[in-house]
Amino acid sequence: MPIQQPSNQIKLTNVSLVRMRKGKRRFELACYQNKVQDWRSGVETDLDEVLQIPNVFLNVSKGQVAPNEDLKASFGTTDTDKIILEILKKGELQVGEKERHAKLQQQHATVIDLVASKCVNPSTKRPYPTTIIEKALAELGINITATKNAKAQALDAIKQLVAKQIIPIARARMRIRVFGNAKEAKKYRDTVVALIEEIEDENWSQEWDCVGFIEPGKYREIGDLLRNESKGRANLEVLDMAVIQEGEEAL
Repeated sequence: MPIQQPSNQIKLTNVSLVRMRKGKRRFELACYQNKVQDWRSGVETDLDEVLQIPNVFLNVSKGQVAPNEDLKASFGTTDTDKIILEILKKGELQVGEKERHAKLQQQHATVIDLVASKCVNPSTKRPYPTTIIEKALAELGINITATKNAKAQALDAIKQLVAKQIIPIARARMRIRVFGNAKEAKKYRDTVVALIEEIEDENWSQEWDCVGFIEPGKYREIGDLLRNESKGRANLEVLDMAVIQEGEEAL
């Protein structure tokens, strides 16, 4: 006589789990790989594309579906649609070792590229190859993680590189444009220009219009100064986030 599988057990394979503890129980959802993040970011809106099966589990690997009594005790309802949405929003996405390693490698490359694109050798004004940046970060003992924002990690790495000078390195300059009423600009022009490292172009007509290069750390200071001195009537624009020398041309 064949062995019957219990009615509350469903066998699933090749799944990504979303896990959430509620009350005294742990609940799981069986999802398609990579679809949970797409749903959370709004890229995917069809739950049928996210869930392998629209059930709430106590244990996906064992195929154990959560009984209604447990759902009611933990969530106050047996409405699986509502419970699934709560778990998808608040639950912890379980990532396999292979996925975790791939994500870490991608994050590592992203951070290195960001650092390399925003820094230069101060003598040549040219960027370093990513291999040099990677080696310098390793010497500093900077560990890149997959869970923290790549931009935040890159900015932190840049601060440490500039402070420690393991290699001669500086933030690439920003190219900005400042413009406002010419009559009013006469009151604050000299203070603003003192914060600009190099003026590329400056014109006076009905408006004062100035294009120049600054250290990125001066951007907020210039913005605050303009707001205070012009009462919000002057304008500050970023023309290039990071100006570097590539061969003979500025990029």
